[in-house]
Amino acid sequence: MSGFDEAALTEAYERALSLEKSGAHAAAAEAYRECLAIDPEDHGGAAVRIAAMGLGEAPESAGEAYVATLFDQHAEAFEDILVRQLGYGVPGLMAARLAAIAPGPYRRVLDLGCGTGLVGEALRDRATTLIGVDLSEGMIETCFDKGIYDDLYIGEAVGFLADFDDDEVFDLLVAADVLPYLGGLDGLFSGAAARLAPGGIFGFSTETLSEATFAGRDFMVGPHQRFHHREAYLVDRLAAHGFDCLECGPIVVRFQEGQPAPGHLVVARRR
Repeated sequence: MSGFDEAALTEAYERALSLEKSGAHAAAAEAYRECLAIDPEDHGGAAVRIAAMGLGEAPESAGEAYVATLFDQHAEAFEDILVRQLGYGVPGLMAARLAAIAPGPYRRVLDLGCGTGLVGEALRDRATTLIGVDLSEGMIETCFDKGIYDDLYIGEAVGFLADFDDDEVFDLLVAADVLPYLGGLDGLFSGAAARLAPGGIFGFSTETLSEATFAGRDFMVGPHQRFHHREAYLVDRLAAHGFDCLECGPIVVRFQEGQPAPGHLVVARRR
């Protein structure tokens, strides 16, 4: 991080965290707003923390700076934390549902938010060419060392989709654990439709809460600073961008503080 007063940001952020943990949410939100004033790119995720406390509108995304910082910090221990400690099983669920609904094989596969390559490992035998992209340089380094992907890129999912040449398309596009860092989904779904061949498959996971919790909203930031989406919003936006939803089934994404984190596994086909 550079270009701002890091000491001032650290002081404001630690103060905000302390206030939030003590239950002084209004004061914590003010301290997080100080963080945003110091660091407008929001490497610490102040905006999603304000929204998680219900004291601000949910942003359109968690922000590139925050997501890259978060995953760079956890790259080395990522699989131990996510798989062994939190019971994250989306890659295996994704592979199983694709095998049942749209087994392939696939000539070209794009793994958005590839992380350390868990989905890539699950789908490698079905892909002639497998490409991965992630915001975190640390994650990409781990993927490179595994030798799973044919090509790897550092980039943000929506922007990466927009940067491809018009004639460069894929047969399968997957995005496991990407939507919890995005609010509005039009950019992602539009980009996916543009990069998929007609009849191409789009598989992704998302997280959700009870219908009453949304209070009429399409998406919101939950208590763990992750975005949650209503099932009806997912299906509506997929249809608006030219997809037929083949399956939108409930899953347990992982366990958070011992409690199951509910979500959906979605498989859609571009018309």
